[in-house]
Amino acid sequence: MDKKAQKERQKAFDSLPPAIRDCLSPEEKQLFLTADQWPDELFQKLDEFIIRE
Repeated sequence: MDKKAQKERQKAFDSLPPAIRDCLSPEEKQLFLTADQWPDELFQKLDEFIIRE
C-alpha cells in the first residue's frame, strides 16, 4: 500500500466516532489501516460507515 492510501485510511479511521474506534481490537485496527481485504467481522462492526464494493 502506498503512502497516499495509508494516509487516507488513517484519516478515515480518525474520523470514526470514538465509541466505534474503541470497540476495535488492536488487530482489527491494524486490519482497518493495512489490509487489502477486511474480514466480515470488521465489516459488521463498521456497517454504518462502510459500503462494500
